[in-house]
Amino acid sequence: MVGGFFSSFRVKELRDRILFVMFGFFVFVLTVHLSVPGVDLKKWDQLLSQGALFSFLGMFTGGALNRFSIGAMGITPYINASIIMQLLTVVIPKLHELQKEGGEMGRRKLGQYIRFLTMALALLQATMMIVSLAKWKDDAGGTLFLMTGIPYFIMVILSLTAGTAFLMWLGEQMSDKGIGNGVSLIIFGGIVLRYPVYIKQTLFYAKVANDPNYFLKLILFGVVAILLVMAIIMLTQGQRKVPVQYAKRVVGRRVFGGQSTYIPIRVNNAGVISIIFAISIMYLPQTFTQFVRPEMGSMWYGIVSFINDIFSPRHWFYNLMYALLVIFFTYFYSAITFNISDVADNMKKYGGFIPGIRPGRPTVEYLEKIMGRITFVSAISLAFIAVAPTFAMSVTGVTSFYLGSTSMLIIVGVALDTMQQIEARLVMRHYQGFMK
Repeated sequence: MVGGFFSSFRVKELRDRILFVMFGFFVFVLTVHLSVPGVDLKKWDQLLSQGALFSFLGMFTGGALNRFSIGAMGITPYINASIIMQLLTVVIPKLHELQKEGGEMGRRKLGQYIRFLTMALALLQATMMIVSLAKWKDDAGGTLFLMTGIPYFIMVILSLTAGTAFLMWLGEQMSDKGIGNGVSLIIFGGIVLRYPVYIKQTLFYAKVANDPNYFLKLILFGVVAILLVMAIIMLTQGQRKVPVQYAKRVVGRRVFGGQSTYIPIRVNNAGVISIIFAISIMYLPQTFTQFVRPEMGSMWYGIVSFINDIFSPRHWFYNLMYALLVIFFTYFYSAITFNISDVADNMKKYGGFIPGIRPGRPTVEYLEKIMGRITFVSAISLAFIAVAPTFAMSVTGVTSFYLGSTSMLIIVGVALDTMQQIEARLVMRHYQGFMK
């Protein structure tokens, strides 16, 4: 693998693409440290510590949310826009036709729609964020913003929206001129940027901890993390190859078809989306409880205490609901991403068939049966990966290093995808790749 990495720098085109990705990471780090003026960062840290959802969103921004920088919203609006557009292609026939038969022009058109939707979502999210934060006051009556007035708040909203637009543009440039998916690489960089902070916190806690077995617990924690990474790699790389045979066709004097191939059905069709949806819903109850004020009465405080108790990450109810939501969204999103009817129609259209299975409805039923089994394995595996870090932190007592299932899935998935793209370019130039 090390030899393959150095071989990639011998090819000028590949070397330039890798260096451009590195430059993109450098620019992204600059946006993380470019804070919006007029914000009391000490009070902002105090507010962030009260909201679990803020901590989850900040994980993808590389600390930009913690510094209230122009990239505080990160690339999240773009991700949401992409998911919404993917769901709309199933509901709206025109978008489905554009995706299915539009070719390169259709993909560009859908990409343009995603950009417009991203800007609308970013502007809406920034407006709602600033309007709610402008009303926040601490126990002493202090406000978050050092400046007031409509022009100032408009400037902050436009700054946050422009930050998201810039990161979206940077991600597209990294995809075109670099290697890998630029938007995924930005999310990857945002997560990895937080790891030095976690390591520093863990080492500091190890010094002040009175537990003589703490280093042994750290080793156990590391072993669990390695096992989780191995499980994620197996789940990400796993696929079921359904054999397909194409009949021979004679067109004039030429014979087409007759070859054997296969349909690669990925085990994890839902990717990380199901966990993101599930954990976002699980964080909402605790986020809403932050809006309860003393003047609302003691009854509300009792309800808030009960909600915070059962929705604590270490409570059995929280982990049970989390796992069930992951299973539900895995089935839901897998059904959207892999359209069995379209696959069967395309096979029939080009004269393909599964050996032993008739084209048409029998093929659809056969693929649905296979898809159901694969999705069941994927849903159970993702549910286990989702709750495993919580149990690992509870058993070992290591809570200073945030071992999130979402972040691990993203890191492993993006790293594997980028490695495979570098591997393909090396093989094209007759170099030995990473994988032997």
